[in-house]
Amino acid sequence: MDITGRKLFVKALIEEGVNTVFAYPGGMVTDILDELYKTDVIDLVLPRHEQGLIHEAEGYAKSTGNVGVCIVTSGPGATNIITGLADAHYDSIPLVCFTGQVPLGLIGNDAFQEVDIVGMTRSITKYGVTVRDRKDLGRIIKMAFHIARTGRPGPVLIDIPKDIQTSSGPSEYPKSVNIRGYKPNETVHIGQLKKGYKLLKGAKRPLFLLGGGINIARANEAMLSLAERTQIPVVTTIMGKGAVPTNHPLYIGNSGMHGKYAANIAVSQCDVLFSIGTRFNDRITGDLNEFAPKAKIVHVDVDTASISRNVVVDVPIVADANLAIEKLLEWAEPQKTEKWIAQIREWDKENPLEMRRDKGMTPQMIMEQINENFEEGIILTDVGQHQMWATQYIELNEKKQFITSGGLGTMGFGFPAAIGAKIANPKKPVICISGDGGMQMNIQEMATSIVQEAPVIVCLLNNYYLGMVRQMQQLWYGKRYEATCLRRQKGCPRDCKGPGENCPPYTPDFVKLAESYGAKGIRVFQEEEIAPALLQAKQNNVTTIIEFMIATEDIVLPMVKGGNPMSEMILSK
Repeated sequence: MDITGRKLFVKALIEEGVNTVFAYPGGMVTDILDELYKTDVIDLVLPRHEQGLIHEAEGYAKSTGNVGVCIVTSGPGATNIITGLADAHYDSIPLVCFTGQVPLGLIGNDAFQEVDIVGMTRSITKYGVTVRDRKDLGRIIKMAFHIARTGRPGPVLIDIPKDIQTSSGPSEYPKSVNIRGYKPNETVHIGQLKKGYKLLKGAKRPLFLLGGGINIARANEAMLSLAERTQIPVVTTIMGKGAVPTNHPLYIGNSGMHGKYAANIAVSQCDVLFSIGTRFNDRITGDLNEFAPKAKIVHVDVDTASISRNVVVDVPIVADANLAIEKLLEWAEPQKTEKWIAQIREWDKENPLEMRRDKGMTPQMIMEQINENFEEGIILTDVGQHQMWATQYIELNEKKQFITSGGLGTMGFGFPAAIGAKIANPKKPVICISGDGGMQMNIQEMATSIVQEAPVIVCLLNNYYLGMVRQMQQLWYGKRYEATCLRRQKGCPRDCKGPGENCPPYTPDFVKLAESYGAKGIRVFQEEEIAPALLQAKQNNVTTIIEFMIATEDIVLPMVKGGNPMSEMILSK
């Protein structure tokens, strides 16, 4: 018996195990939403903006490992999710995004709210297609979920014209799909892996570099076993943070532009760098000619295209992280790394990761109190200085998960992603660490948090500036703080070198803004106020913004200037 496209659409979601959909209405998706209204199997989340919507779906997907599902209308509804698609593409987040489209007969006629969203997003999706025949709808949706969740996960976009939604066609939804040309690697090349392990076993200064692929594959426990069995120290990328517990004696810290001194020097001095699940982007490598100059490099990654694209490696291995690590565990033996580990610890003592404690409340103090007050939970960040401080000082173990925007660095990601994570994990505490700039980019999602009864604790670090750019202006642009002061008003003097007693008040008042949404607001000035504020926020049953008033002058150190070798770190102001 034939059924309408909209009925098949809902049937497909149910068969894929979807229980939550992030959707914003519009003329070209009203039929789909009307059909969703008839089922109580799928919860529909109505955000307040499509960009917030897709970041919520990202947070949902990242925190669970399941596919996040979005529905938006044509035209501006579709174009508003482009940033989120790019973010999910770079950070390997599985999404299936459905966009409404004008009827087939109007495509190409510049109809109202018509855009070629498939063409616009071709480079930032794993797969994108406009459904042009009702009989293909079920197969295409099945393909979308299969592609999104397999291989290197990522976003898929399916554009569904309005008349496809209302036309009748086959009611069958396929159980499986065979896609010509799409064959994700589900094995590991034993010969290549043995070559890599032989190098590792013969090394005097071996080092594991772990990226986000470990967390995506949920290979954390296996990786910890491998590190402990071999006694090889570990550094991580920002996206790889949490691959092993951060308090483990073999864990050195993050490497990269704002990495720990000992971690960056270890990468520069190691003789074998065994890398798993990282793309070797410029924030990790710096000057490519000076990256791990003394090392043979082994690279394990599920994505063939990521291997030797940025860093030419000695042993390439295409494999899922879990498969590769499980096989390595069959061979792994303890290695004599005592002297190497002792040297790394000496480097750490020379330049420890530490902010001054004699000049009031610092971001380090805030992160330490978050560590102390939350034994478990999901910690998300926005993008900026606060993000880097979080990656430096937040402690992670098997009970804590860390989510951030790495590849695209999307301001406005943190708060809606935290809401999505809370919707997916209602019993876990969810903490969003944000800056005053990024928080304002999707502040409207406070309404979503309230109506969805998804309370998030927002730790908002307010230094009155767009801090990461201000930091660059302070170091390399003669303290010309153009377009970074968030208190600046039209009447302010043209040449301003920083905050003073005559500065205008900050806009908005975050405490009052939170209260206007029905949330709670707390403002913190002193170190001794941090813990009580966090305790109060934990007791609140609604979203709470804790606004931490930090010094404008605090900058993220160490820092490597873009394009410089990672061994050339700025260690002090």
